Formats: sequence, structure tokens, C-alpha cells
Amino acid sequence: MATFRDLLASTKSQIREVTAAEADELRTAPGAVVLDVREPEEYEQGALPAALHIPRGTLETNIEMKVPDHSVPVVIYCASGIRSAFAAKTLTELGYTDVVSVIGGFNQWKDDGLDWNTPATLDAGQRNRYKRHLLLPEVGETGQQRLLESKVLLLGAGGLGSPAALYLAAAGVGTIGIIDMDVVDESNLQRQILHNLDRIGDRKVDSAKKTLTLLNPDVNVVTYDVRLGADNVLDILAGYDVIVDGTDNFPTRFLVNDASVKLGIPVVHGSIFRFEGMVTVFDPKNGPTYRDMVPEPPPAELAPSCAEAGVLGVLPGIVGSIQAIETIKLLLDLGDPLVGRLLAYDSLEQSFREFKVQVDPANEITWANRDRIRVAELDHLCAPLPLEPPPGG
Repeated sequence: MATFRDLLASTKSQIREVTAAEADELRTAPGAVVLDVREPEEYEQGALPAALHIPRGTLETNIEMKVPDHSVPVVIYCASGIRSAFAAKTLTELGYTDVVSVIGGFNQWKDDGLDWNTPATLDAGQRNRYKRHLLLPEVGETGQQRLLESKVLLLGAGGLGSPAALYLAAAGVGTIGIIDMDVVDESNLQRQILHNLDRIGDRKVDSAKKTLTLLNPDVNVVTYDVRLGADNVLDILAGYDVIVDGTDNFPTRFLVNDASVKLGIPVVHGSIFRFEGMVTVFDPKNGPTYRDMVPEPPPAELAPSCAEAGVLGVLPGIVGSIQAIETIKLLLDLGDPLVGRLLAYDSLEQSFREFKVQVDPANEITWANRDRIRVAELDHLCAPLPLEPPPGG
């Protein structure tokens, strides 16, 4: 009868083992995956940088969802090199073609003085709160941790900002900034679900912060009870990963566009009118921006606000929720975001239509020209602002 030593020796004869120093070189190869198969409590005490953590007991059921490409280099380690040897054999049997196990594991790695860190991990309460996210291979603990480290700025705590803020806070986006200089009015409550009757007369940002903090104490809500203008827009937007645009006027949209292009921050744009809404993503580094879609603002009489034209109360809930989904996709690099695509929704027809948004070659407010962009406010909805002249021009 074979002993454990016999089984281990047989396994090691069928795999490739490398030293910690060799593994340190291999982990920097293009597309390489460093796989930690230790238990969660071991991983929390220290791990290799950027390691993918899948405990040995769940490896077979999770690896192909998290590492779908069987040809990428995979460097596996455990504490001492035993579990990683069995894991390497398993991956080989599953069809992975470039797998190695680290001799001596994490213990030898530390003894050799190689780079490691203490990874940010979820506590027991967070694992329970975000359990449904953790069950998604595309999110998992790594993705949830990324959400907790992310920063999203919402422009407005109104109809679109309310559902977007609620779902982003519930999802665990760690920092949510909200800019709004209005107060809660009874007429807001038909659609602005961040607020309630007890908050009438309160500053909207204060009401929003109370609601979101009660929903998820993990979230740091940063409030800006100011008017967004050329004098503060760059300072407010800087440092955020994504901007969720719930504004309802063209001057602010153009101001935000120019500042976001200059800073290279994607904007998840939403708008609503009566029974219709639309969502798109403006990513200045990878696609068209607001000025590509709307080169010049229309006359004021052709752009009535919701206060003038009305809006079905549930409509911003749908559009704002789509904005929240697109924001999370950007933060986690998931799926196909609405970059270069405009999703139009008609609630009366209950239909969605998609339109292409093309880059306008005449638009000079671009990421390539970011150093020359002059962020200024539109004067009576004037034409697009010129760039600063090039050096020596």
C-alpha cells in the first residue's frame, strides 16, 4: 500500500518545481499568474505581491473561472511546497500547460528575503455582507477589495444620483463623493429616494450622507455643498476613479467634460426626459467624450429641465441603476462598458435601443491635448472653448 511519502514523491516526479529565486523571475513574465493555495488565515498573514488566492480545497471548482487561459504561466505556492505540488499536478491534469510549484513555498520565499506583503482582506462581517459578490468568480474577494478601495464622485444627489449612490454604497464602493448645493424639497421625493419627509429643508448632501452611512458603514461619504465651477472643478474631480454624471444642464456637462478629459477620468453619463432616458460612458483615454456627442450646447429653449417638462418618477431609478452597473464594470474592468455606445430607454414602449457615438475629428478637447485644455465656464452657452496655444505658437 502506498504511503503519503510515496504519493508525494510520485506527484513531484510528474510536475516541474522551481526555487523561490526562480519563481521570483517567472512571476514577472507577461500574463503570469501567481497562485496562492493556502488557507485564508495563512494568506491574511502575508502573501506574494498580486497573488491570486484560491485555497487548495476549492481549486478544481474555481481555477478555470479565474484563470480561463490554460496557456498562461502559473506559479503555485503554499507554505512549504507540498500542497502546491499536488495543486500543480491537478492543474496539469486540467490542461494547464505551463505550471510550476515553488520548492519550500512561502516559508522559503521569506527566508530568501524576497518581496512579500500583507494583503488587504475582508473581515468576517464584510465576507457576510458581500457574500453574493464573493460568489461571483468575476468579482470574488479581490474584486470586492478593489471596490472598497475605489473612489466615485456623483454629480448631484437628485433623481439619478439617488439610485446610483444607493447601489454603489450597497456594493461597497469605499469612497463616494457627492456634490450638490440644493436643499431637500417635498417635490423631490417623487423620485429622489435618498431623501425623506423628515429631511425636507436639509442640505441634500447631508441627507445623502445620512442615508448612505446607515446603509453601509464601510463607505466614506465625502460631501461638497458647493456650486461646481471652473474655480473648483479640477480640485474636486482629481483623485476619483469614476465620475457619475447626474447633472441636468448643459453648462455643467461641458465644464465636467473638459475637466474630466484633462484629468483622464471616465464619466458615466445619464440623462432623463419625461418617459425616456439614456446612458453612455465617456472615457477620454479610450473613446468619445461628451463634446464628440454634443459639439455645441443647444439653445436654452430647446433644452427644458425636468422641472419644466416633467419626468416619470421611477425612470431615474432605472437609468441611475444602469449608471451604477457601468461604474462597477469600470472599477472592476468587467464586461463591455458603454464606451462609444449610447443606450436609450423608452419606458412607454419598454424598449432599449443602442446608438454608436463616434469620435469627432474636429473636437480638439481630447486626452492627447490635455495639457492645453483651458477649463472655463460656458458664457451663455457659447461655442466650445479653444485650447491654449501650443508652446511657441
